[in-house]
Amino acid sequence: MSEVAPGIHRIEEDLGARSMAQYLLTGSERTLLVDSGLSQTLDEAIEPYLAALGLAVDALDDLLVSHADVDHIGSNRRLHERSPRTRISCGEPDRRWVESNEAILAENYRWFEPYGFTLGEDVLGFIERELGGSAPVDLGLLGGETIRLGTGQRWEVLALPGHTAGHIGLWHAGERTAIIIDAVLHRGVCDRAGTLLQPPRIYDLPAYRETIATLRALRPELLLTAHYPVMGRAAATAFLEESEAFCDDVQRITRSVAATGEANLRAVVAAIDAGCGPYPDFSQELTAIARSALAAL
Repeated sequence: MSEVAPGIHRIEEDLGARSMAQYLLTGSERTLLVDSGLSQTLDEAIEPYLAALGLAVDALDDLLVSHADVDHIGSNRRLHERSPRTRISCGEPDRRWVESNEAILAENYRWFEPYGFTLGEDVLGFIERELGGSAPVDLGLLGGETIRLGTGQRWEVLALPGHTAGHIGLWHAGERTAIIIDAVLHRGVCDRAGTLLQPPRIYDLPAYRETIATLRALRPELLLTAHYPVMGRAAATAFLEESEAFCDDVQRITRSVAATGEANLRAVVAAIDAGCGPYPDFSQELTAIARSALAAL
């Protein structure tokens, strides 16, 4: 846990063999939290960090949910119960999944079961527990809005779709800082030793490419994500370039599979796993990008 830039605090925890991070933005007038983590994150990580700064949980004016995923919304309900004054916002296209544990479980984590893929009962049980209970969203965002935390502390909301339809991030033009969480995912998520574990889940490949182009055009000096180290300009540029190269590889592999006449979801998933992985964890997540790449053909 550290202040990676003035007023920007990274709260990092273990997520199995991986790491995950939330961000606390402390302005002169308002305090904003980006993502709430898993079901115990508020109590076990965020609250102690706030206490170290002399703040209580109810000092959080805003919770900005970057997107609908278990490790980003799991303490929403807990925060809503402990601090009803905290305004909860998310990208409007993700609102249904952010607000409803039932909807996100069925539509984000089980949609591929009719195609013969499953996360397994143990993983699904973990996800169901760690979603933490449904909680309302106060404000749906579309991108282009600005959030003022104090004098000279204004952040622009970025629409960064692809990973999910409603993924959003934050941009501070003056400091050239982008908080993008999972909007771009390189070639996958690695463990702390750098071993590739989990593929990028990308629901909309063309939108994901546009998100990469948007971020490359911004030329951030500081790029902040949920599962990768803090990046300066050179590292951020390389990260975005490699993320685009991954998309190129996926589309090349998909075209190659289609040319054989075996353009079905299972065949494309297997080919992407072999060509871009292998991914020992959650290779089922490749179904999303495989479906999108097939649709693009």
